[in-house]
Amino acid sequence: MFLHGYVGDRRTWGPQLEDLADEYTVVAWDGPGSGRSTDPPESFTLADFADALAAFIDVVGLERPHVVGLSFGGGLALELYRRHPQLPRTLVLAGAYAGWRGSLPDDVVAFRLEQALELSKLPPDELVDAIVPTLFASTTPAELVDEFAATLREFHPVGFRAMARSFAEADLRDVLPRIAVPTLLISGDEDVRAPLDVAHELHAAIPDSTLVVLPGAGHASNLDDPGGFNRALRAFLRGH
Repeated sequence: MFLHGYVGDRRTWGPQLEDLADEYTVVAWDGPGSGRSTDPPESFTLADFADALAAFIDVVGLERPHVVGLSFGGGLALELYRRHPQLPRTLVLAGAYAGWRGSLPDDVVAFRLEQALELSKLPPDELVDAIVPTLFASTTPAELVDEFAATLREFHPVGFRAMARSFAEADLRDVLPRIAVPTLLISGDEDVRAPLDVAHELHAAIPDSTLVVLPGAGHASNLDDPGGFNRALRAFLRGH
């Protein structure tokens, strides 16, 4: 079960859906306010997103799925575990945070929230110009960056604001030591949005967790290094 970040939708996971479908049932959702999904109320909290995800998993008929989340999706996976601990078989957290408030300094959280609220009012190209360079490593091929940017131009302003607000408020540090399922952390060593020290903090706090660092990958490590990401993910899934 693949969960995209607050900039993105199900298409974020194209390389994983294509590669892993030979061995697994793979599902990627468009969260409320993303892709083809309708917009939630702007007051939607991370708990509301998690309850919507639990309902989605039930409707699709997945039984204890492996839950893989990128960035905001990683925080959503943690909130899902907090509220519905019986659902995830394992957790895979890529470029993840314990919520922005749980992993970043207050001034960074305030800047990101203000930036998101302002960008949501502007033409999509201005959002792309501000956000996309922070998602990839400096050596990422331009065509890959452009392909992701094209999907981002279809963002939902309402959903974008709801996800940013809910994540700026989220502090998930209390759930980390209570996680009782195997957990894989994947981090790019050139991630400037969720720096490597954030991954190390999560790794230290989550029992039975494994950290894999992908050299030369940025925040969207599943796109920057799909081969390395998929190998790490497949090895973890086969072990559990």
